Amino acid sequence: MYDVLDSRSVLEILRPVEDPELRKSLVELNMIRNVKIDGGKVSFTLVLTTPACPLREFIVEDCQKAVKKLPGVTDVTIEVTAETPQQKSLPDRTGISGVKNIIAVSSGKGGVGKSTVAVNVAVALAQTGAKVGLLDADIYGPNDPTMLGLSDAQITVRSTETGEILEPAFNHGVKLVSMGFLIDRDQPVIWRGPMLNGVIRQFLYQVQWGELDYLIVDMPPGTGDAQLTLTQAVPMAGAVIVTTPQNVALLDSRKGLRMFQQMNVPVLGIVENMSYFIPPDRPDKQYDIFGSGGGSKTAAELGVPLLGCVPLEISTRVGGDSGVPIVVGDPDSASAKALIAIALTIAGKVSVAALT
Repeated sequence: MYDVLDSRSVLEILRPVEDPELRKSLVELNMIRNVKIDGGKVSFTLVLTTPACPLREFIVEDCQKAVKKLPGVTDVTIEVTAETPQQKSLPDRTGISGVKNIIAVSSGKGGVGKSTVAVNVAVALAQTGAKVGLLDADIYGPNDPTMLGLSDAQITVRSTETGEILEPAFNHGVKLVSMGFLIDRDQPVIWRGPMLNGVIRQFLYQVQWGELDYLIVDMPPGTGDAQLTLTQAVPMAGAVIVTTPQNVALLDSRKGLRMFQQMNVPVLGIVENMSYFIPPDRPDKQYDIFGSGGGSKTAAELGVPLLGCVPLEISTRVGGDSGVPIVVGDPDSASAKALIAIALTIAGKVSVAALT
């Protein structure tokens, strides 16, 4: 069957190789392209469903092993690229031109590190080569500019035939829009629901987002007007719920999770933040300051995945205060590794949902 080394025999030998998450043939998914033969040298392009594919190395290895079984093959070169799929549209919601996937990062209560997770997930996705935007929807407490090192940034407002358009700020590979750019540092936002609804819609539809693989939306805590506006306005690829291990936070996170489910937004999973404390002078030790196991227990009870557990480290706080997220400033730390793994898992789940 494989007496002749040509593009057809390469595709046939690769046909049994599956995407581990989609459980479908790479060939049937059109993920194998541009097959070329030069003597015994075989090259082709592997097109993944996200630049942040968590199983990238496994897929490449499976492809190499398969092709090397062909007689006459002396070398296999694989160029890896990605085409992030578009989330499914909904007839009663309006998508954002150029934005493929909108992901909410939410929490039932404040103080659980939701913004820290949102910022680091956005930056971690950008580090993989994905095009990423961050919408700071926490109108009353906009902290993302500080965490991204953009607290002094000035955003441009352009007048067009269709109205004013905001140009997002940019740092660490992420485009950012926040109420923090539009008000003074000490100015409180004293608004009722309709005004909040209006500015969130402006941030969705009147920002020059350009082409984005992922728009991460950092939600305010709770289940109020901002959540309702977002879920009713745009089709969403999913929501991520951030909690800490203790019961008080878990009780509120359950309400937030159920809200997204009632609004027909897929819940991608739970992130347990501040899972345990790692003292800087004793990195071999860990202390369960807020209890332990709460996130995994809640995820199991509610039938959603536990996306990961992020420890509490001083360097995470320092990174947030200084505008250098920990995935940039200390990528080898336990917190950064956990946040990067969570970002890759989220990207994988979004791609699977879009293609199934």
